[in-house]
Amino acid sequence: MKALNVLKETFFMSLPLMGVMAIVLIFVAPFEERFDYIRLGVGYAGVVIGQSLFLIGLNISILPVGEIMGKNLIKLKKFVWIIFFGFFFGLLATVAEPALAVLARQTNLLIEEINQTLFIWVMGAGIGVFVGFSLWRIVKNVSIKKVFVVLYALLFATIIFVPEEFVALAFDGSGATTGDISVPFILALGMGVSTTLSKRNDNDDIFGIIGIASVGPILTIFIYGMILNAIHGGIPDVGVYDPGAIGTNFLQILMYNLSGVSLAVFPMLVVFLPFQFFLIKLAKKDFAKIIWGIIPVFAGLLIFLSSIDFGFAFAGKYMGEVFLESHRPEWFRWLLLPMSFILGAAITLTEPAVTVLGEKLEQITKGKITRMTIRMTLALGIGVAAMLAVVKILTQTNILWYLAPLYAIAIFMMKFTPRLFVGLAFDSGGVTGGALTSAMLTPLTLGIAQAVAVAAGPEAQSVLTNGFGIIAFISVTPLIAVQILGIYASHHGMSE
Repeated sequence: MKALNVLKETFFMSLPLMGVMAIVLIFVAPFEERFDYIRLGVGYAGVVIGQSLFLIGLNISILPVGEIMGKNLIKLKKFVWIIFFGFFFGLLATVAEPALAVLARQTNLLIEEINQTLFIWVMGAGIGVFVGFSLWRIVKNVSIKKVFVVLYALLFATIIFVPEEFVALAFDGSGATTGDISVPFILALGMGVSTTLSKRNDNDDIFGIIGIASVGPILTIFIYGMILNAIHGGIPDVGVYDPGAIGTNFLQILMYNLSGVSLAVFPMLVVFLPFQFFLIKLAKKDFAKIIWGIIPVFAGLLIFLSSIDFGFAFAGKYMGEVFLESHRPEWFRWLLLPMSFILGAAITLTEPAVTVLGEKLEQITKGKITRMTIRMTLALGIGVAAMLAVVKILTQTNILWYLAPLYAIAIFMMKFTPRLFVGLAFDSGGVTGGALTSAMLTPLTLGIAQAVAVAAGPEAQSVLTNGFGIIAFISVTPLIAVQILGIYASHHGMSE
C-alpha cells in the first residue's frame, strides 16, 4: 500500500512537467518523427516508476545508514577520525552522484580535453573537504551565518582569476554534486552527528551541511580551470553538443548506465559493512532490511537515469533550439521565458532530493511546515531561476551580473532569518540540481546557446560560457525563497 501511495504521489507531481512538454511538442513545435513521441512516453513512464522505486528503497536503506553512521561516529572518540570519515563519506557519496556523471558527460561532449573521471573526482574532493569542515563547525559550535559570509566572500574573490568558461560550469557542478545519492546520505550523516555531538539542544544544526559542502566543488573546479588554462595556453576549442551521441536504443542506454549506477549505490554498502560488523552491530532483522532496501534503490536509479537519457535529454535540446529557428518571428524566442519558468517549477516538484529535504523539514518542525510547502517554495524559486538563465543566454550577458547581486541579497537576508532556515536555505540551493534537472534543463539551455551562437556568428559567446549556468541560478534562488519562508514562519510561530 505504501509503495502504491509513493507511485501515485510521484505520478501526480510529474504531471506539470509532462503537461508543459506536451503543449510545446504537440501544439507549438511538433516532432518530425513519430518515434520521438514514443521515446518521450517511455522516458516519462520510466522516470515515474524509477523515482518511485528509488524513494521506497531510500527510506529503508540509505537514509537509515547515513543517520546510524553519523550517530556512531562518536564511538571513534578522536575528533580527527570523525573529520576524516566525514571527508571520506562526502567524497564517496559525490563520486557516486548520478547528476554529476550527467554533467561530466555533457561537459566532455563540448571539450574533449576535460576528462570525465578526473572532473568527477575533483568535484568529489571539494565536497569531501567541506563535509569534514561542516562536521567540525557543528562540534565547535561556529555560527553558520558567519561561515557562509566568509565562504562566499572567498568564492567571489577567487573568481577574478578563473577563466570565463569555467565560472558558470563550476556553479553548475556544485549543484550537480548534491543530488539523489549524496543529499540523503550526507543529510542523514549530518543529522546523526548534530544530534549526538552538537553543543546545542535544538535542531538548528541539522541543516547547513549540504550548503557548506556545495562551496567545495566550486573552488576545486575554479582551480581545475586555471590549471587547464595554464597547460593548454587557453581553453581548448568548444565542440558541438549532441546528447544523442549516447545512443537511441533503450537497452543500450540501460547497459551504458549500469556501471555508473553500480558505482553510485554499492560503495555506500561497502563502507557500511565494516561499520556494521565492528562498530554499529544492528540486529539481524534491521540489518537485513537495509540490505534488501538497496535493491529498489539500485533498480529505481537505473530506470530513472536511463529513462532521462532515452526520452528527456534530446527533447530538452530540441525545445531549446526550436524557438530560435530562422523562419520564426523575433518575438517567438521570448516564449522561452514562460516555458522555462513552468518547466523549472515542474522539474523541481519531480526531483527525489527535494522530496527528501521536505520530509526532513516536516519531521523536524513536527508537521508545522509540510513537505509540500517547501516543495512549492522551491518550485517557484527554480521557475524564476530557469527564466533568468534563459534571459542571460538570449542576451549573452556575463553570469556574474546576476549571481553577484543574488548572493548578496541572500547573505544580507541571513540577518533576519531564523538559524534553522539559514541552513535549510543553503541546503536547498544544493539539492535542487539533481539528475533530472541536469539531464533536462541543461540540454535545454545548451540547445538555446547553440542556436544563439549560430544566429550571432563569430561575435557570439562560446556555448560553454553561455550555455552552462542554469544550475548556478537554481542554486541561488532557493537561498532567497526559503529564507522568505523562514521569516514568514518565525513571525507566525511555525518554526518553533
